[in-house]
Amino acid sequence: MKDSSRPRNEITRRQFIGTSALAGAALLSPWSLPRSFAADAPATTRTATDQVTLGKTGIKLSRLGFGLGSNNGRIQLANGKDAFVDLVHYAYDNGITYLDTAESYVTYGVIADAIKGLPREKLYIQSKMERPSDDALAAIDRHRKAFNTDYIDSLLVHCQTSGLWTDNWKQTMDAFDEAKSRKWIRAKGVSCHTLPALRAGVASDWTEVHLVRVNPQGHHMDGIKPEPWDKTAHADVSPVMAQIKEMKSKGRGVIGMKILGNGDFKNPDDREKSIRFAMGCKDIDAVVIGFQTTAEIDEAIERMNRALAEG
Repeated sequence: MKDSSRPRNEITRRQFIGTSALAGAALLSPWSLPRSFAADAPATTRTATDQVTLGKTGIKLSRLGFGLGSNNGRIQLANGKDAFVDLVHYAYDNGITYLDTAESYVTYGVIADAIKGLPREKLYIQSKMERPSDDALAAIDRHRKAFNTDYIDSLLVHCQTSGLWTDNWKQTMDAFDEAKSRKWIRAKGVSCHTLPALRAGVASDWTEVHLVRVNPQGHHMDGIKPEPWDKTAHADVSPVMAQIKEMKSKGRGVIGMKILGNGDFKNPDDREKSIRFAMGCKDIDAVVIGFQTTAEIDEAIERMNRALAEG
């Protein structure tokens, strides 16, 4: 990333609140209180914008991520490039440092403009490769060049449906390992669209990060058969949750997607139910949601904060 300074002269509201909070915290630090008072200090409340650790990778990201692939990113770009850039900056100003894209999304080509001026070291950028490549290192390098950055925080093989994907992608997976040794990527993993593919990813020692479809309604969740794209279809969530538990037991990074049912949860009660479900699962490190407006960002943060505070 060539430009790591933000071209803004005014302190943002979030920065002001954060700075004030830190100053107040310093004055009221348990280290400066009498021992009896420090022992009674309440535990810190978890929030949507906490910086959490992704499994055993050691990588930090915001608990809530901004998915840039709703309808392959067309929803994010529906109001034009400038509005998209503003939305990414709004998300960042409100604590969302995790951006999720893929080479098949139309947002892929404007990520560099969207993150220009943001401090690269504070961002977590996850991208995905759509298909195996005979020259996978060159394909991986294209991600870095597209985003005008030296590295990708995590790169995934995308949308796997076969239980044999670890065989079919072997050459490309080896290139991921090489790219990681060159520090082009920090972590590697997979997103899946069937239960057999999900199980194969969990069984493979190669996988470090899992992007998993999860909601309590079982909407667009992984089943035995390939995704039918039937909006009325609902899967049994228990096999996926069992795999998530195994991922966590192996130290994998676990990110939940389709939290809002691929955008189909128009009823606020469905959104509330799903967010509470995800926040109540201690095996999920972070979640990613696609946004089109600032109001949607505000709502997701509010619902997550409430669920975390009450959970």
